[in-house]
Amino acid sequence: MIHFRKLEIPDLLLIEPQVFEDERGFFFESYNQKDFENAVGKNITFVQDNHSKSSHGVLRGLHYQKKPFAQAKLVRVLSGEVFDVAVDLRKNSLSYGQWLGVSLSAENKKQLWIPEGFAHGFLVTSKEAELCYKTTNFYSPEYEKCIIYNDEVLNIRWPKLECNFLLNNKDLSAKKFSESEF
Repeated sequence: MIHFRKLEIPDLLLIEPQVFEDERGFFFESYNQKDFENAVGKNITFVQDNHSKSSHGVLRGLHYQKKPFAQAKLVRVLSGEVFDVAVDLRKNSLSYGQWLGVSLSAENKKQLWIPEGFAHGFLVTSKEAELCYKTTNFYSPEYEKCIIYNDEVLNIRWPKLECNFLLNNKDLSAKKFSESEF
């Protein structure tokens, strides 16, 4: 059984599986299309699975794709831990410009559902982390956009680490939230 918890920002869901553990290890159902679509309230088709591995202090994001290649994501951590962030870019939303951050880890086995219209990013808080996430649209570099992680308007409260964040050039040269175009 999977528990779907609505979060402070409408349409974001934290998904918590029922885990069965014994001396052999554990088992849990990580995805059930019928239950997932009931929780989301519409049919969802995933077209791509992505797998990412990063070391401590790596910050990726805040990424999104513009229409018509907007992507929804179902994010899960396979090893390690991350602080996972979603930013509402839906201009007609009451939560436009708000962000939400959750800890996702191999230990807690939680997943985050991020619908279309959100930017997504994460910071690795463990020695390293591997993420797997499903997307509802294919990657399209022409429609990919990025918002700077430390935007003053968003004021995301990233966890403090004993090292500097590691970002690639694309993420370091990202635009401000006020310049985002969804």
